Amino acid sequence: MQQQPVLAGRRVIELGTMLAAPFATHILSQLGAEVIKVEPPRGDPTRSLVRGGPSGTFIAYSHGKKSVCIDLSSAEGHAAFCKLLATADVFVHNLAPKAARKLKLTRADCEAIHPALVYCHIRGYAAGPQEDDLASNPVAEASTGVMEANRVNGRPSRLGPSYHDQFAGAYAVIGVLAAMLQSNAGRTGQGVEVGLYETGLHVASRDLAGAQLKQHLLGRPEREPHGEFSMPGYGAYMTSDERWMYLLMLNDTHWLKFCQAMGLPQAGDESLATLRQRKKAREQVEDIVKAAVSAHTFDEAAARLKAAGVGCTEVLPLERVLEAPQARQPGKLRQVRYRGMGFDVPGFPRSGAAQAEAVSLPPPELGEHTLELLRAAGVAPEACEMLLACGAISTARPGDFAWAAVR
Repeated sequence: MQQQPVLAGRRVIELGTMLAAPFATHILSQLGAEVIKVEPPRGDPTRSLVRGGPSGTFIAYSHGKKSVCIDLSSAEGHAAFCKLLATADVFVHNLAPKAARKLKLTRADCEAIHPALVYCHIRGYAAGPQEDDLASNPVAEASTGVMEANRVNGRPSRLGPSYHDQFAGAYAVIGVLAAMLQSNAGRTGQGVEVGLYETGLHVASRDLAGAQLKQHLLGRPEREPHGEFSMPGYGAYMTSDERWMYLLMLNDTHWLKFCQAMGLPQAGDESLATLRQRKKAREQVEDIVKAAVSAHTFDEAAARLKAAGVGCTEVLPLERVLEAPQARQPGKLRQVRYRGMGFDVPGFPRSGAAQAEAVSLPPPELGEHTLELLRAAGVAPEACEMLLACGAISTARPGDFAWAAVR
């Protein structure tokens, strides 16, 4: 029997650009909420990031949503938005604080319109001396210790994927769901505030606590080698057929099983039995692991290691990731159609996803649902025509955000 999505019947208004807020509402949509993406006349920037057209970000995180195009800087557009907002359960945005005040969309402004609204603001910094400063994903990386340790040719560099934006979006969802529970208990008008900077602090808390621990123990700052390199044998190694294998070598049991699976004499070497010993002999251990893996093809090594219970996987390029049988299991991918093309888009990972799966709307064109949703919110048809005529709202136009031809 098909399960009812947990947020079925809930309406979420998204006023988001790029990633943090759209990622949060993407998760809420996957949980069954109706998500209305409100965009300015120029659209979300992710609509024009790839050859003048929509990017993978837009396709992956905007399918299942509806689009309303409103110029909030106009009095008429703002009034229309307020009518729409009054029909919602949740409002999620990532406007800069100054922009939220200018557009009269602060928490106080929105609660005056809809006292029971769950108001969620994802911003650069939460309360504090920098609360009005702007921040983005790499700014959060730079200010919380991540970037300093990630260097390309000696220069601090961003990680690549915008993980802090996505973490902030996920934290926002947790806050929204908690606020909904409070609303169910009779507490209305709940506010959720998530800062990218504070998200970065929380994500880095293990490393920050570790640095303090070393200071307490040694009386001076000292770092472990970054990431997996603090544990010899934990990382990527090349097989004889030039495929990269990533090994999970976290503890002494993993090391023993690895040595036994690969037929290494080090299985009985007491001088390398503990992680502490292996760290002291890092280069020796790395040489042992490299030689052992490179002596076998990927399939041979994987068969030996998996039989012994050693965690390993291939380091895959993006174009091969969705070929894996694990990725093709029911409930893991959604088939999304967009402009005549088909996309396999990973869904929000949760138990029972295959049973709760609903047909997903394709990513909306800008303003595709403007008239439908404003009229349903109580804006009269003649008022909608006036709003269209003065440019306060827009509807989808063929050819908008078209990809440039590939030469």
